[in-house]
Amino acid sequence: MEKPVALGVDIGGSHITAALVDLETRTIIRDSIHRSAVDSQESKEIILTAWCDVITKAFKKITVQNKLVGIAMPGPFDYENGISLIKDQDKFKALYGVNIKQELSARLNILPENIHFINDAAGFLQGEVFGGAARGNANVIGLTLGTGLGSSYAVGGFAQDADLWNSPFLNGIAEDYLSTRWFVKRYNQLSNNTVAGVKELVKLTATDHAATRVFMEFGYNLAQFLVPVIKKYKSDMVIIGGNISGAFSSFSPELIATLNGNDVHATIKVTKLKENAALIGAASCCDVNFHNEMVEVIEHKKIHH
Repeated sequence: MEKPVALGVDIGGSHITAALVDLETRTIIRDSIHRSAVDSQESKEIILTAWCDVITKAFKKITVQNKLVGIAMPGPFDYENGISLIKDQDKFKALYGVNIKQELSARLNILPENIHFINDAAGFLQGEVFGGAARGNANVIGLTLGTGLGSSYAVGGFAQDADLWNSPFLNGIAEDYLSTRWFVKRYNQLSNNTVAGVKELVKLTATDHAATRVFMEFGYNLAQFLVPVIKKYKSDMVIIGGNISGAFSSFSPELIATLNGNDVHATIKVTKLKENAALIGAASCCDVNFHNEMVEVIEHKKIHH
């Protein structure tokens, strides 16, 4: 019997990445990652051709009769039917209303029912639940912290976009406080000095009190943001990804202390799969066994509660 393999694809505004995922070990198959820059302002024909080139190259690594593809795609998008609904975002304008599933099926000679789509923020968390830091957990929140704020939640092991970036928070919206620009701005307010980003700020914490304070404030703010979200989704774990996750040890003491102070005891972890999370998450959409396994996890929880 042939090994269960699916192609995970991660599509962004400026690139496409694809890799074969072994659905048994839940890991990326060595040397199967292919990446290419794609200009999302281009015509439908140019964009789809570029995507198909990368997908075809990635499949070259194996001979498989029944090709399976999972694609992590930014929204708005009809994930069930594979139709792009992106229009006012300065990207993929030429794909608005296009049935991507049918287009790819025809160009790649893959059955439409073997092509699955997942939201890109949800894809990150799905990867962590499937084969990463949240494996075996059904109710999880995923945050990607960087230039923007990506958020997702999994209930019963299946991730969805939480779309919390613009939710009202403090004197603005969540993304104002939970992104790289907040660190840069806040450090400048406290010290009159400028830093390029979070990585640079981490290096200063050993000697610079203002830098330490910025991380403490961030940890506190992140906890305040998470308390209602964790309660809403009854999550037992939070996975943090994105470039800010590299500074986890600088803000996690304050984050965890504040959560505990609010009687919230979810486990906080850093992404295990990093930039491969969305690829593995997308591929997992093709795995029937995973679906059954998650149903079992939920049933087990019910019995033991």
